[in-house]
Parts: sequence; C-alpha cells; structure tokens
Amino acid sequence: MKLPISYSYRNLLVRRTTTALTVLGIALVAFVYAAVLMLANGIRETLVATGLNENAIVVQRSSQSEVTSGITREVINVLMSIQGIEQGLDGWPLAVAETSVLINLPKRGAGDVVIVTTRGTTPNVLAVRKNIKIAEGRFFRPGTSEIIVGSATRKNFQNCTVGSTIKFAQRDWQVVGVFDAGRSGFDSEIWGDADQFMQAFRRDVFSSLTFRIPTDAALNAYKSEVERDNRLRIDVKREDVFYGEQSESLATFIRILGTIITAIFSIGAIIGAMITMYASVANRTREVGTLQAIGFPQSSVLLGFLLEALFLSVMGGIIGLIAASFLQMFSLSTMSFATMAEVEFRFSLTLDTVINVMIFSIVMGAIGGVLPAFRASRLKVVDALRGA
Repeated sequence: MKLPISYSYRNLLVRRTTTALTVLGIALVAFVYAAVLMLANGIRETLVATGLNENAIVVQRSSQSEVTSGITREVINVLMSIQGIEQGLDGWPLAVAETSVLINLPKRGAGDVVIVTTRGTTPNVLAVRKNIKIAEGRFFRPGTSEIIVGSATRKNFQNCTVGSTIKFAQRDWQVVGVFDAGRSGFDSEIWGDADQFMQAFRRDVFSSLTFRIPTDAALNAYKSEVERDNRLRIDVKREDVFYGEQSESLATFIRILGTIITAIFSIGAIIGAMITMYASVANRTREVGTLQAIGFPQSSVLLGFLLEALFLSVMGGIIGLIAASFLQMFSLSTMSFATMAEVEFRFSLTLDTVINVMIFSIVMGAIGGVLPAFRASRLKVVDALRGA
C-alpha cells in the first residue's frame, strides 16, 4: 500500500514558515547557478554570433585572435586569387582584408579607461558580413579619418556619438555613423578605413582576410590549395567557429568558478532542507506510527518524506529560474581572454540551463531529505505511537 502524493505536499502546507524559508534557500542557490550558466551562455552566444557560417576567415598560423595575427599584402593578394571565393555582382571577390588594433578609451560615467578593438576595413565589408547594418548616420568614406562605432561602443564610451571626435593613434577621428551587429562582438568595436588605420598605427601587415564561400566543399578545396603553397603559413576556419573558439576559455572559467561558488552555497540549502525534514519527522512521530500500524510499509513512509523534500527542491528550482530569467533584461561588459578587449553581452537562458538547474535543485532536495526520510521509515511502531 502506497501513501497518496497529496499526503506529502499537504504536510508542507501545514508548516508554511519553515517550508517557505527552505524553498527560498534552494531558490537562492538555483538563482546563482542559473546566473552563472546564463553568463557563460551569453558570452559564447555573443562571440559565436560575431561570425557567419557562410564566411571563412584567414589568420596567421597558430594565432588565437586577429590582434596577434599578421598577413602581408602579398599573401593577401595570393589568397584572394585562389578559386572558391564567392563573387559579387561586379565580378570581384566578396572578401575583405582587415587590421585589428587595441586602443584605450574612457567609459561613460566614472571615466575608467578600458581596451577597445579598432578594425580597419573597407566598404565591401557590408557585403561580406550581411548581419551588419548602419543604424545611424552613414558609412565612413575611404581614405579619410572618418570612423563608425558599434552600438555597444556608442552606449558605453565617451565621445562615441555621431558628430563627436575621438583621438587615438595621434590623430583625430570623426564619428560619422553607428552600426548594429545584432548583439555580436562587433558591436563593441570601432571601424575605419584599413589603409588609414595602418598608416596611423604604423602597421604594414593586415590581421585577417574574411570572405564568403558558398559550400563546405568549396572551403575544403580552398584549404587544400592553401596547404599546397609553402608560402602561406596561415589557418583557414569558418568565421563562426573561429570566434566561438575565442569564447571557450572565458566561458569555461566562469562555469568552473561559478560551479564552485554554487556548490558552497548549496551546502547551506541542503542543511536547511535537512533541518526542515528532521523537524517534520520529530513533530510527526505519532503520525508515522499510525501509518505503519494501519498497514503502510516502511518503504511508503520513506518515499512519502522523500517526496516532501523533492517538492521543496522543485519549488525552489522553479522560483530560482523565474528570478534568473529577468537577468536577460540586462547587459554586462567583460574582457575577452582572447583579445583583452571589452565585449558587451547579455545573459542567455537556454533549455540546457533550465534542465541543469532543475537537476541540481532536485539533487539538493534529495541529499537534504534522504537521511530524515530514512530515520522516519526506521521508527518502530510502538515507540512512534508513544511519541518517542
């Protein structure tokens, strides 16, 4: 004979205060764990969204980012002559050679100086990266000291509105436009003319070559051609894969650190659940004896008390997830481990996060409830009826 499920949750309703406190403790841990996973997801999604799957990017061999890469003009010309790159309506390859350099800029408000990525590019970048749109103003004119800034850069840094002037590389640069990169890493950059940037920063090499390539077969053929040329010491990857790899170290660090912190917090929640369940057993010894006397076996009593702990953990997990979901309304900025530049991102709640948080909450409830439930099931009928 089994105890009805309603028996378990009705007992929780009788002890509203202790039940609420235990649920809130579990909810707090669930919230922290969800926030950590959402943080890591947000960073990865932002950097992965920076690249398009239909694009390929070429960087110097073994370079972890464009900032540390260097490709000469001669090599760029060779790379653009290899067959496989998609052609535009004008018959020219849909490719853009770019240079990436880090600068320091003061943030709005406190004025803290942080690192920002500048990207020297060309007008056909909008044909190569079709997820980039001019949101305000216009595109810069080639051969001038005009620049455009990402939407996150305009929001977070001083003198980054249209019409303002920014000074870096010993030159004044006029902001003529703001571009929207769909919440990708490009939103945290500053773009200008590649030749002008190379002159200002005194660079004689490009950082990367990005081009549209229609199929995986075409990309594999392109890679094979590159590997046959000993002059080309470069790596060729899908653009989204390249930027996704840059997120792994930071996202992994956040997950590990966050999991350790969450595990420490969970000890308190488990102890709270255990105290609640032990108190429940102590206050209901006569009831347990009565259940056994009328025919309920020890396994049913064990399951009944364990279900109470699981009800607590499920409610705590749901409340924690609901609270964490509101974090999606906020954005944060952090330093990319790959480039050391600041990148803005948002918290991202995914199905995997929901599942992991609920499993973690249930495990907390099970650990906190199993010993009290076992004690209740081991009470002898005579002792329990006496209220011992």
